[in-house]
Amino acid sequence: MAQPPPVTYRARVVLPLAQPAIEDGAVSVFRGRVAAVGRWRDLRRTAPAQLRDLGEVVLLPGLVNAHCHLDYTDMAGALPPPKSFLDWIEGIIALKAGWSYTDFAQSWLHGAQQLIDHGCTMVGDIEAVPELLPEVWEATPLRVISFLELISVRRRLRPATLLRQALQQLRALPAGRSFGALSPHALYTTNPELLKLVRRTARQVARPITMHVAESAPEFEMFRHGRGAMFNWLRRNGRDMSDCGSRSPVQQLAALKLLGPQFLAVHVNYLAPGDAGLLGAAGASVVHCPRSHAFFGHQAFPFTELRAAGVNVCLGTDSLASIGKEGRRLPELDLFAELRRFAANHPDRRPEELLDLVTRNAAAALGLRGKVGQLSRRSCADLIAVQSTAAVPEAVNDLVQSAPKIAGVMIAGQWVNEPAG
Repeated sequence: MAQPPPVTYRARVVLPLAQPAIEDGAVSVFRGRVAAVGRWRDLRRTAPAQLRDLGEVVLLPGLVNAHCHLDYTDMAGALPPPKSFLDWIEGIIALKAGWSYTDFAQSWLHGAQQLIDHGCTMVGDIEAVPELLPEVWEATPLRVISFLELISVRRRLRPATLLRQALQQLRALPAGRSFGALSPHALYTTNPELLKLVRRTARQVARPITMHVAESAPEFEMFRHGRGAMFNWLRRNGRDMSDCGSRSPVQQLAALKLLGPQFLAVHVNYLAPGDAGLLGAAGASVVHCPRSHAFFGHQAFPFTELRAAGVNVCLGTDSLASIGKEGRRLPELDLFAELRRFAANHPDRRPEELLDLVTRNAAAALGLRGKVGQLSRRSCADLIAVQSTAAVPEAVNDLVQSAPKIAGVMIAGQWVNEPAG
């Protein structure tokens, strides 16, 4: 059967991110991948392709969301900003207990559509309800890495049994656009035995591992000093606290030899001296969720310290259960909104550097460097068209300073939302 010819798309500005912005640029797409990126006048002459002028748009890679909880989407607005992090934990546990399988499935799909509507083409999702897979994958064109959540606190299963069951679930998932991986939830909800087993598994499977790390002050105090509200709460609930009182969360992970290029640490809001250096030396990545960070009122995110240590930093949305309302409006999963919040907190950063946080850096954190998050030869043809009449550099700056109007979304060479041009 003959393959369809490549298609070359013209735009006012093409923003590959792997190279400088191109005015009056074009992208050629063939068999779900980028075949060429360059100036329109060059590609229209050399590319044996169908030609399509998209008009007044910026073409750029689809955004990559490095951390999300899709199955909590319909919890938007259900939990008010908490007095403490433990209050929020107890609130979401109670909320989840009242939900059915159907509630979680609908919530997951609503979240996937919100991401697409706001220009996201790939997400690293924490999956607390693995029974949803793979059916929800089949109901969305979104690329998904579903990280199966591992929690050993208050579970009667031995860590080896818990991990074996998770690996069986991963092996049963079909190969395709989406795939599964592992997520030990956090240090305070797991134990060293489980984490050592996960580390051994990671060496055998070339897939990323993600984990909530040093998210809150109570967690940091629990591990660093062996005291505080979280320490007391978990001890009352029967957790073995012998791993607390001597190391920061990052130091604990380093001692367990879990840090490495495959490791994606979520949040990392609280650091002890030397922690950033441990993450950087290990080649680990960190994902920051600006709106969730503001919801909890955490101390300032240590972006400058992490970047100085060579840590790959990217952005994620977290869940809508931990993002406040915008006036009377419920929040949506919107990575551009996260980018605007981050840009407001870091006005000294160049727009191109900021865009990397939701494209190339996030792709690297998920183990897909060069495959998604950029427009280059042989990268996945995942791209978005944003309406714009501006030229470079105004068009680039507008992407991080104002809410863009998404004109089209393409995943694997197919338009999900097709532009009018």
